Amino acid sequence: MSQDNSRSSSTRDAGSITLQDIALHAGVSRSTVSLVLRESPLVAERTRHKVQRSIKALGYVYNRGAAALRGNRTATLGVVVYDIANPFFGAMVAGIDAALSREGYVSFLANSADSPDRQQRFLERMREHAVDGILLCPAEGTDPTLIDTLATWGMPCVQVLRHVGAPPFDYAGTDFRLGVCQAVDHLVGRGHERIAFLGGHAEHSATRERWEGYRESLARHGLNYQRLLRATVTRRDGFALIQQLMAEATPPTAVICHNDMVAFGAMLGLKRLGLTPGTDCAVVGIDDVEEAELGDPALTSVATYPYAIGEEAARLALRRIADPDGTREQVVLAPRLQVRASSEAAIEPSSSTLALSSQHP
Repeated sequence: MSQDNSRSSSTRDAGSITLQDIALHAGVSRSTVSLVLRESPLVAERTRHKVQRSIKALGYVYNRGAAALRGNRTATLGVVVYDIANPFFGAMVAGIDAALSREGYVSFLANSADSPDRQQRFLERMREHAVDGILLCPAEGTDPTLIDTLATWGMPCVQVLRHVGAPPFDYAGTDFRLGVCQAVDHLVGRGHERIAFLGGHAEHSATRERWEGYRESLARHGLNYQRLLRATVTRRDGFALIQQLMAEATPPTAVICHNDMVAFGAMLGLKRLGLTPGTDCAVVGIDDVEEAELGDPALTSVATYPYAIGEEAARLALRRIADPDGTREQVVLAPRLQVRASSEAAIEPSSSTLALSSQHP
């Protein structure tokens, strides 16, 4: 009987397969099939696998949109990042997916490429698909009223890495200011007095926090040299900026870069000039992506823990979905400087002031 139903059902259009068809094929009740589709923990694992095999054999496609209309939840979150090519975001999204998977959720990923217009289109499309919430890394130039707009849509939003608008808001990120302070302290401890900062724009919080840490640390150590070069946060700009700096009459002996991508470009630029990163100029990145440890030389970098940030962001979103009116929460992880060959070498303090002394007798 079951085999006959299987053969007759398999010849039908997948859209006409019913829960009763699946139940007959799997030898279970219709209600059990419904529980499996809704990922209920009440179903035994063996039964769940049997039903899932029948679903696959019959070619059934679960209409989650229709289920959402009935249950008012889709078990989906939208995730909007601004640089999907940066391995930092790969690690962060892995953390998001791990946390969501434990709760039966999935994510839809979009790349804004730091365009507010592109970001707006993605958010509107996610609204059409009735996602339960948004994890948003705001694009540069994002209007702060966007967070209020999402609230009027009834769409919970957790900001990640960057934040716009007035608090309170849900946010997950790292203390970029502290991370840069750690980098400056390390370099000063190695004898550097001419420390430059490469990359970033002031239009978002994550850059402002980095620059604040840089300026405050220089002042705290009584250093007069300050070179802060704005640019996009790419290898290409790191490559160009370091060559520009090293051509100056008083070049830096060390650079701190907005992220590891800029730092990788800076090290390539030094090599193009015939200089050795870590010897002729120390280089420090931010993020500590996997490639940092594998570089030549290995890159000193401020670990910002993207996987953990992703997990925390997902946790905040699920908490907000469950309790829309609860207290807003900000999770800011403490960074940690990972010292490697690109900045390990100490220099004599006198060598870092030699050029300045020759110009100001």
